Amino acid sequence: MSEIRNLKPEGLWRNFDDLTQVPRPSGHVEKVQQFLLDFAEKAGVEAFKDAGGNIIMRKPATPGYENRKTVLLQAHMDMVPQKAPDSKHNFETDPIETRIVDGWVYANNTTLGSDDGIGVAAIMAVMEDKTLKHGPIEALITRDEETGMYGANELPEGILHSDILMNLDSETWGKFVIGSAGGVDVTSTLEYKEVENDQEAAVKVTLKGLRGGHSGLEINEGRANANKEMVRLVRKAVSDLDARLACWQGGNMRNAIPFKAEVVLALPEENVAALKELVAQQKTAIEDEFKTIESGIEFFTEDVEKPQALVPVEIQDNLIDAIYACHNGVLRMIPVYPDVVETSSNLAIIDIEPTKAAIKILARSSREDMKEYIATQLESCFNMAGMKTTLSGSYGGWDPNPDSEILGLLKKVYKEQNGKEAIVQVDHAGLECSVILDKYPGMDVVSLGPTLRSPHTASERFEIATAEPFWKLLVQALEEIPAK
Repeated sequence: MSEIRNLKPEGLWRNFDDLTQVPRPSGHVEKVQQFLLDFAEKAGVEAFKDAGGNIIMRKPATPGYENRKTVLLQAHMDMVPQKAPDSKHNFETDPIETRIVDGWVYANNTTLGSDDGIGVAAIMAVMEDKTLKHGPIEALITRDEETGMYGANELPEGILHSDILMNLDSETWGKFVIGSAGGVDVTSTLEYKEVENDQEAAVKVTLKGLRGGHSGLEINEGRANANKEMVRLVRKAVSDLDARLACWQGGNMRNAIPFKAEVVLALPEENVAALKELVAQQKTAIEDEFKTIESGIEFFTEDVEKPQALVPVEIQDNLIDAIYACHNGVLRMIPVYPDVVETSSNLAIIDIEPTKAAIKILARSSREDMKEYIATQLESCFNMAGMKTTLSGSYGGWDPNPDSEILGLLKKVYKEQNGKEAIVQVDHAGLECSVILDKYPGMDVVSLGPTLRSPHTASERFEIATAEPFWKLLVQALEEIPAK
């Protein structure tokens, strides 16, 4: 039995532990959908899967609370499948292995899935607990949030009846989120005819061991982007050592800062030693530039079999220039909230082969005009390299409402229980609240949760001490939801 089942509150941890045993990477949610339907049947609450693949549950009011406003508890069922380089974990078949270290719950060299498994577990605990007092409750557990908010985007209109939306996907205890950024996926592609490799040698260059992280919550922390650091090396190798590009793989999730990149370069035999020295020099430079941010950087070479084909010279040079020039990181802070990022981009995935190239970026902004600006800036950059750029998966920002009634209630309960004021903030990370509000504009919305750190990485962790106060707040708030 997992040791986290001994933690308090029992219902929250038991359900979270059960959830860790169900494979649920984004794009593969069939098992967790059935798991949630089976849970609801056992708990005696109504549940069904909607046309968007979301699971909706309904629990009637406690006797005497029927006149209260209806609350929608919302979280997403999928998790980001990231793992340490030496991990053999298969996210489609293997359960998550949890461990406790210094007051935090981690997974064993993989993402933990507390984003947003802890929100799902809280919903499950509310649904099964017959001792709670509350008005009518609905639950919405969405599909594939991490890869494009597909479940929220495909949520049917008119299927929900709630007055209040409590999103359980925030990641700092004591902070209530009342606004979030919108986003858009920027994908640039190009196909071309390979050329024969006429070079004498080939070297694989690997950069790994970077922190990576959430491209919304941690984009302002100055972490190294493996693709942007690799292009510095590749450009020098091409210009100074007559190297040629055979392939490039960097990053694997659109919403995660890439922590690893690999390239294969072909070059004259006489320049191999110089390339290896260049990599060593670049490693030293990166370690110095990021010495207070990154640790454990690995930047190394391996002699490999000479590839048969290369990227054509003109295409290669254009791709390298575009990758070098494209914006990555924070573009602007919110003028009225100067500590919060307004607009950013994350050069997430590069996949270059001898015959085709694909580059994927997630651009975010809390302003629609600035989201259009950063997306157009990126499109213009890759257009100059002859690439075709498409924009997809666009979702709007969530405009803050500081006069929210549910926010006022949560602030009151938080102060009563904790003896201090809660922090109210706007997040740069994208939340499904904006998509749901487009379909249900009358809802009063707030987002909250216990403390998680480093989501979307193998260092993801959940602070145990924040679980119980989070649960106590949720329970009292549900009991004190106002009348209609």
